[in-house]
Amino acid sequence: MALKSIIVIPTYNEKENIGELIKEIIESNPRSDFHIVVVDDNSTDGTAQIVDDFASRSERVRVIHRKEKKGLGTAYITGMKYGLENGYDLIFTMDGDLSHQPCYLKDFVTSAANHDLIIGSRYTNGISIVNWPLRRLFLSLAANKYVKTITRMNLSDFTSGYRCWKRDMLEKINLDAVMSEGYAFLVEMAYRAYKKGAKIGEVPIVFVERKHGKSKISNKVLFESIIIPWKLLIMNLFNRL
Repeated sequence: MALKSIIVIPTYNEKENIGELIKEIIESNPRSDFHIVVVDDNSTDGTAQIVDDFASRSERVRVIHRKEKKGLGTAYITGMKYGLENGYDLIFTMDGDLSHQPCYLKDFVTSAANHDLIIGSRYTNGISIVNWPLRRLFLSLAANKYVKTITRMNLSDFTSGYRCWKRDMLEKINLDAVMSEGYAFLVEMAYRAYKKGAKIGEVPIVFVERKHGKSKISNKVLFESIIIPWKLLIMNLFNRL
């Protein structure tokens, strides 16, 4: 029996990407129980209206409208809670800028037979990234090395947002206790799952840099990413995870 699945997609000003992404997901996954929930942080460019239009025509698409921009982490948590509350077996996360290609979703589903958390890795087969400047690639590689050194987790890509969670594992994590708001959320969730005994797998993906819009990475997000691994280690030491 097919597992009931939902993809959580946080958005903020992605009008040039979100419609195409939703269309590709639906076309590549025709199952009626493979759904999408977009968590929009009050986009000013009409992103939410585009998704509302899809939702009005398809029961597979839902929209959660948030009144302000609260950060990537809280958007993911909002979508994850929606998935848990509505009985989904697999809860995916994807970026809304077309950098995560829907063709890999079937690989996540296959891997879910043996894993609790599956991460779409850009570094399993060398470096599988298209159109990144060297500075950003170096930053990503350094960040992953940094996290691996601190946490001792045997993963190649801690900062990929293309993921699949089994509901049983996600239910073990106290989502209300998650500290991170930016991309450090991805590291924190993987570490919390690891400490809950999760079987974590990686599937190789090719990451394609966005064609439209701008990256949302800020100095605040980068600083949080430096601090969070150490906070997690301290919390684990005192059994507070």
